[in-house]
Amino acid sequence: MRFGPVSLAEAEGALLAHGRRIGSRVLKKGHVLTADDLAALAEDGVETVVVARFESGDVSEDAAADRLSAAVAGSDIDRDTPFTGRVNLYARANGLLMLDVDAVHRFNRVDPAITLATLPNLTPVLAGRMVATTKIIPFAVAGSQVDAAALQGEGAVRVAAYRPRPVGLVATRLPHLKPATMDKTRRVLEDRLRPTGSPLLPELRTAHDAAAVAAGIKSMQQQGAGLIILFGASAVVDCDDVLPEAIRLAGGTVLHFGMPVDPGNLMLLGDVGGVPVIGAPGCARSPKENGFDWVLHRLLADIPVMPDDITAMGVGGLLMEITSRPHLREQASERPEPRFGALVLAAGRSSRMEGGNKLLARLNGRSLVAHALDATCDSKASPVVLVTGHMADKVAAEVGERDVVICHNPDFASGMASSIRAGLALLPEDLDGVIIHLADMPGITSGMINQLISAHDRSRRHLIAVATADGKRGNPVLFDSAFLTELRQLEGDIGARHLIAREAETVVEVELGVSARLDLDTRAALLSAGGEMNAD
Repeated sequence: MRFGPVSLAEAEGALLAHGRRIGSRVLKKGHVLTADDLAALAEDGVETVVVARFESGDVSEDAAADRLSAAVAGSDIDRDTPFTGRVNLYARANGLLMLDVDAVHRFNRVDPAITLATLPNLTPVLAGRMVATTKIIPFAVAGSQVDAAALQGEGAVRVAAYRPRPVGLVATRLPHLKPATMDKTRRVLEDRLRPTGSPLLPELRTAHDAAAVAAGIKSMQQQGAGLIILFGASAVVDCDDVLPEAIRLAGGTVLHFGMPVDPGNLMLLGDVGGVPVIGAPGCARSPKENGFDWVLHRLLADIPVMPDDITAMGVGGLLMEITSRPHLREQASERPEPRFGALVLAAGRSSRMEGGNKLLARLNGRSLVAHALDATCDSKASPVVLVTGHMADKVAAEVGERDVVICHNPDFASGMASSIRAGLALLPEDLDGVIIHLADMPGITSGMINQLISAHDRSRRHLIAVATADGKRGNPVLFDSAFLTELRQLEGDIGARHLIAREAETVVEVELGVSARLDLDTRAALLSAGGEMNAD
């Protein structure tokens, strides 16, 4: 292909290299110039144009992209129609994207004008997802180069479709493991399996004992499980621990223990009578990606997983943080004691108070918001942010001489989430966590807030401390800094309730008595507590 400026007399039939406006008309890039186009250009005072002209043996960009996409497309890959030198490739089935990585490299080294871009190898994909694209950069390329690239990239992009099979789940029990946690684990596993089409057999819960687990493995085999997953109530820490010993007692073989993927290090892989058995690491109780996913998806796509495959997972194996991991990756604070900020939420409209603002009501000589401010300001929490909304000036006036940052939330009517977002924006980034306190709870004291702070313990995965009254959850709540990003993304009027439910493994309950659920929302509740509304 020849490219460059030519006189108008030489330009007929060539491709315009750059878009151009002629009066009310626009000639787009790649437009084939006609005699009328050239006459209009001449009338506009143009003498030369930059064009591309094909030579013998050249293949147009669309034709080249179409041919090359057909060459690289392997099993379960669909292609769309070429457009401006590009053809996109899509997964035809749910499965794993399987690339011949060396072939992709060879393809891209034939000619800089010929390119193939893909998702990462072994990416789980759903049918219809774009997995790769071929793109021809100039208007045409030499046919010999197209032939060479097609040869190098033959079948380089395919999808290994999942082969559904029944999956067995054997989970062990210990006193510290709550049934709710085990229920959540099963639900998370069901969600993981759903794209693969593999049904989960009824879960079998056993004692944390090798013989009991071995019996569970055999039971799952008898039920036709094509894959068995073991969740231990206690993490596997040795090749002779309960789960690996159970695989051997069931007549199987332990293929590998441990993997260079974090989270996911404590993954166990075995085989019993040709049925793969995975000892899941504790992080697999979370829905977030971890090393367990990498092994699970390969096995369900009938891709063998051998020890060398696992040990090769280290490059790229440092995955995103998950809060349920035993040790967060964040550096430990260098301060003698962790530092927690506090939000006092005082933006509500008091809609159940039948007029007036409940936060300005008096109890024992002080307004309700003053009670909340004293509790937080006298605690170990610092800094303290008061978030105002309804009757903001009067609520803010209750701060007095207290060391409090006042934050007005103009969007307070949209719900509590907007107040949390607004308040967090004024807290420093280097906190270890934040306490969220509701301003209509006068029974909460500074000592109670300090109890929440004392309950926080990263080494024990106590990352969310929730106040309770007779075992029922209430307020305030302390959140580790690992959750701050999600707190900043909250929407609506339910606060962070869903986050507490989702992260059940990291929640520690702190019994504070009736104060944790005493909020004075109505006039009756206020009067019963000995309070009174202000005249205004």
